[in-house]
Amino acid sequence: MKNLFRASPLRIFGTALCVSMLATGAVAATSGYHVVRTVTLGGEGGFDYLNMDPATGHLFITRGDHVMVVDPDTGKLLTDITGLSGVHGTAFVGARVYISEGGSNKVSVVDGKSLKKLSEIAVGTRPDGIMYDPTSKRIFTFNGTSNDATAIDPVTGKVTGTVALGGKPEAASSDGAGMIYVNIEDKSELVAFDARTLKVKGHFPLAPCEGPSGQAADIAHGRVFSGCDGLIAVTDMKTGKVVTTIKIGDGVDANRFDPATGLVFSSNGESGTLTVAHEDSPDKYTVLDNVPTAIGARTMELDPKTHRVFVATVETKPGNPTADRPRPRRVPVAGTFRLITLSR
Repeated sequence: MKNLFRASPLRIFGTALCVSMLATGAVAATSGYHVVRTVTLGGEGGFDYLNMDPATGHLFITRGDHVMVVDPDTGKLLTDITGLSGVHGTAFVGARVYISEGGSNKVSVVDGKSLKKLSEIAVGTRPDGIMYDPTSKRIFTFNGTSNDATAIDPVTGKVTGTVALGGKPEAASSDGAGMIYVNIEDKSELVAFDARTLKVKGHFPLAPCEGPSGQAADIAHGRVFSGCDGLIAVTDMKTGKVVTTIKIGDGVDANRFDPATGLVFSSNGESGTLTVAHEDSPDKYTVLDNVPTAIGARTMELDPKTHRVFVATVETKPGNPTADRPRPRRVPVAGTFRLITLSR
């Protein structure tokens, strides 16, 4: 029988190496994020943005012609907002929810308590991203076909102006002082415009970024995080210069930043991972993890109070080929849509 308490030379060497690595800080830290729950919500259609209502804490998930409203604590479906067309994103102002409808070129206004549709506002062509800017007190839709942004006064429900962006806009963020930064997907650039005057202040190249989609911002340090093909471009809001990049997985469509923890997140649908990086300084970032999620989990939301991250996915199958589209995109399988929760 072996003496279990006698350390071999190899074990002694290994222990000494570990102690040395700990002492020098060579052991890589991890974020601690992992999947804690997966809930099948079912339903039909694909999906796009996940957004959390700060007033109620409910999670809104856009699903093509409907929006699922979910309790993030239980994963329970609370209601389904129907009668929509080509929905993409949601924004929240007081007791109202604003939903961008790319299929009808409108924004639907929904009561935040009853979750009943109240009215519609005509905007640009194919509105995609949507956000509320508290400085200008305006809602902005970013219109993918008309290549512009529409400004809406939520008090009157009227359009107050349009900003020509010179390309296809995707996600956007505010600097907290009235400047909006929006990704231009087909130009691989960042456009900055004044939310009050609606004047464009700059077109900033995002190279080596290609096809920017998701976006987040560190307002305190003046940094924009643009999710691109295999990397995040980190831009200085003041100079418009890309100061560094963060390596991520493939197929990103959403990014988030948690100011309380200094963590940057990227949901990578093609890789089926959640990249978690730490902001060591405004110009330096360390990737901590590429947490396995699920193939197709490309969009997400972060709860700033609990620091939980939510991603979603759906099973797909080959589409039916036609003469015009011999290689159609894959289509969602009804009933397979699921919400995945990650926590530390």
